[in-house]
Amino acid sequence: NYLDLDYDLSKVMFLATANTLNTIQPALIDRMEIINIPGYIHEEKLNIAKKHLIPKQITEHGMKKTQISIPDTVISSVINNYTRESGVRQLEKMIAKIIRYRAVQLAKEESYSKAIKVDELQKILGLPIADHYLHLEQDTIGVVAGLAWTSVGGEILFIEASISKGKGNLTLTGNLGDVMKESATLAYEYLKAHADTLNIDNSLFENYNLHIHVPEGATPKDGPSAGVTMFTAMLSVFLKRKVNSKFAMTGEITLRGKVLPVGGIREKILAAKRSKITDIILSKENEKDILDVKPEYLEGIKFHYINDMIELVDLVLV
Repeated sequence: NYLDLDYDLSKVMFLATANTLNTIQPALIDRMEIINIPGYIHEEKLNIAKKHLIPKQITEHGMKKTQISIPDTVISSVINNYTRESGVRQLEKMIAKIIRYRAVQLAKEESYSKAIKVDELQKILGLPIADHYLHLEQDTIGVVAGLAWTSVGGEILFIEASISKGKGNLTLTGNLGDVMKESATLAYEYLKAHADTLNIDNSLFENYNLHIHVPEGATPKDGPSAGVTMFTAMLSVFLKRKVNSKFAMTGEITLRGKVLPVGGIREKILAAKRSKITDIILSKENEKDILDVKPEYLEGIKFHYINDMIELVDLVLV
């Protein structure tokens, strides 16, 4: 069409890339083979920056390797504080900014030290834009750390619950999608159906409203993996027992109380490590996914596998 030439496309393979499948037409997805490529972890980004991105940007900016040095501590700080992505596109832009800063100093014949320092980054790149180290400082009633998979990799997602005098209404806030709202309804119905088993006074459901909130309301959130997290937050407020702040969890739930497996386990584990989480709760069926994760990424983390939601009571509530 563009060249007005006959061309045989029978031997051509088309490749397309996307950060998310949600916005692609179903008719097109149905005709494609989907290959999921996991995001880079911190160590992989560090090596890509050292071996490829920095040498490339030094050359493109007409500089020599002898004129600038970017230590590992600086690269790590850029990755953690100035990027939120599964790839390295933003990282390359940040590295280019650092090298341009040094190039300007060279052009102006200003005095400088060869190595970039971490405390220079705010002057060069501005204020940090990302906080990957979110974690709870102490055990709290009604606040639970969940593990989510996003287009920029694994993230910690806090779910908050509180009860107030009312008529038993359930309120959900935080820009939640339909699937997440359904998970909350499921968890609440299961809680009410098994109140006697869980030692919850049934009158609480009639005289108190329950409010579930997921912070960062400007960010749309959806998916089934927050089911166990929502249930734990509800349990905590109705039993008035604190949640162990060292725990994070992910898993889909059913109306009969089963915990189903979810995806993105590798990225979720890395997010938990960044946030100093020591214990992760997963569905028993996700145990096989741990075998695909390199052992060094699992160091310092204890895994708890559950089949039923009711197991969460003694496992995570203080």
